[in-house]
Amino acid sequence: MSADLKTQIEKLVKELNEHNYRYYVLDAPVISDEEYDRMFRRLKELEEKHHYVLPDSPTQRVGAPPLDKFEKVKHTEPMLSLDNAFSHDEVREFDQRVKRFLKSDKEIEYTVEPKYDGLAMELTYRKGLLIRASTRGDGYEGEDVTTNVKTIKAIPLKIEGVDTVPQEIDIRGEVFIDIDEFEKLNKEREKSDEPLFANPRNAAAGSIRQLDSTITEKRKLHMACYGVGAMKGIEFKSQTDFVSWLKKAHFPVPALLDAVTGPEKVINSIKEIEESRQKFSFETDGAVIKVNDFKLQKELGFKTREPRWAIAYKFPAHQGTTVIEDIIAGVGRTGAITPVAALKPVRIGGVTVSRSTLHNWDEIERKDIRIGDAVVVERAGDVIPHVVTVIKEKRTGKEKKFPPPKTCPVCGSQVVREEGEVAYRCIGLNCEAQVLEKIIHYASRGAMDIEHLGEKNVELLYNQGLIKHFIDLYKLKKEQLLELPRFAEKSAQNLIDSIEKSKKTTLSRFLFALGIIHVGEYAAKQLAKHFEKLDDLYRVEPERIMEIKQMGEKLAASISEFFSEKENLRTLETLKKLGLMISNPDYVAGLRKEKGPLDGLTIVVTGTLSKSRDEIEELIERLGGRAAGSVSKKTSYVLAGADPGSKYEKAKSLGVKILTEDEFNKRVAP
Repeated sequence: MSADLKTQIEKLVKELNEHNYRYYVLDAPVISDEEYDRMFRRLKELEEKHHYVLPDSPTQRVGAPPLDKFEKVKHTEPMLSLDNAFSHDEVREFDQRVKRFLKSDKEIEYTVEPKYDGLAMELTYRKGLLIRASTRGDGYEGEDVTTNVKTIKAIPLKIEGVDTVPQEIDIRGEVFIDIDEFEKLNKEREKSDEPLFANPRNAAAGSIRQLDSTITEKRKLHMACYGVGAMKGIEFKSQTDFVSWLKKAHFPVPALLDAVTGPEKVINSIKEIEESRQKFSFETDGAVIKVNDFKLQKELGFKTREPRWAIAYKFPAHQGTTVIEDIIAGVGRTGAITPVAALKPVRIGGVTVSRSTLHNWDEIERKDIRIGDAVVVERAGDVIPHVVTVIKEKRTGKEKKFPPPKTCPVCGSQVVREEGEVAYRCIGLNCEAQVLEKIIHYASRGAMDIEHLGEKNVELLYNQGLIKHFIDLYKLKKEQLLELPRFAEKSAQNLIDSIEKSKKTTLSRFLFALGIIHVGEYAAKQLAKHFEKLDDLYRVEPERIMEIKQMGEKLAASISEFFSEKENLRTLETLKKLGLMISNPDYVAGLRKEKGPLDGLTIVVTGTLSKSRDEIEELIERLGGRAAGSVSKKTSYVLAGADPGSKYEKAKSLGVKILTEDEFNKRVAP
């Protein structure tokens, strides 16, 4: 191949990438679509004829064969979520916390930008080339969606236009779909009798998780880049410095970015974004506030799940008026019965809403909600819509009350309401709704991640009598599946392979999959940090669980009860015999690495103190103690500030020694 042809291909790649940048990022094209298509076709012809394809060629954005599955990817640095603020006063409190932690009265400079309601994404570049794109996942591990993300033409395949190209850099941002494009997509799905996407965020996430990248490419996704993870060979002084570099490197950045000093100017910027939100082409549910200086960000560090240097301000929810056409009682995997309102469809914040949670019967009684009522419904971001108030002036007298159920709406078993609980629960051992929900939860992505076992397949297998418990999944045979509708040779083998693959899992995933009441992904992760093996949890005392930070009395009791129930332990042993293998990469041997003045002590913090609770609990852990969430007989001390509340009273009733802040400070003084 001649040098002239190579030069011609390289020139076309550079020009087409520049036109992509001008069209998809700057929204300022300088050539017609026809001219772009002509250049693209010429490039493709030359590449195919001479077998010379550059890694950043625009032809590499499409045409990859469909994937069988998404591979897992560990993030070099965790992609943590943000703490939320719902009022201007909470923004001021955030500013005070930052200053208090930095031990400074000096006004802090912050950046303020729109909070995109999309799917968090990390782009990994090595030597300037995009090598991987991964979803946030649980913050520590996501899915490799590189092929699909390459179809987003606003994302550079190669870093250009800057003086310094880093050896390695993780760039973070949000993948989203414009509101107009979302509505167009749903209209097309409606015509094709496909299920509609609930909102733009749901549409963006569904598009990125397509195994066929040609489908993703048709969805016209966008991305806003705003964060940086691990990096080598480059440094940034501040958020504004970083965003300026992103712009020069041809990355799409947030529609607005203000750098302001002090909380009052931050609040003014938030108001400006809120006023502009109707003009944005994308869905935004708030504003993100960050300490601008990267050195200060590093000094502030992180709490358990969020950075101390950033917060998300959530805008007031969208509201609409509609009518409750019916109330339906649904049964969840724990047996809890939840009333759900079937609404006359109404558009709220760009999304059609036809269902609304009513939470529980106490809520129905408190708000006097009836079938046939005109109501105000609220929707905020991804939160399930809920009824704010009843418009009683519109009542006609035909409205009907919806009393609590006396029997389960699914299986007809007895319904009970335990003391102190708001939920009514079905106690039927063989309640179909609970069994189905438990198996669906067990197989879900955050749990055992059994691909090809969606809700419809679970229902099919259950109705055919092949599974009555998630244990039965590991007894399924391919021959049994081939006798069922919707299963052919490949789909049956895929499901069997996925079930087999799920036998190798981690302790945190397995604990979450078990569906223990109150145990979510975070609690499961904390348990895995403190217990090396599953067997270590057998017959565990609740006090041992309460020693773990943020593990309260109800959660501890639930875990202890689950692992003390003989039938549950038999189930766990059966799973092991069926080939379940549990590793535990989360376990931290000897969480207290060195002895300190609080070694061996369990301390509960309550009330208002001069430092934040997070700071004090971290100090307790650092000095050898355990910061517990609830008071028990085994609590060593309760550190009580102003307005201590129920924990203080419980400590007194149990005879647990109470420390003032001065007494605590003397005890931990060097």
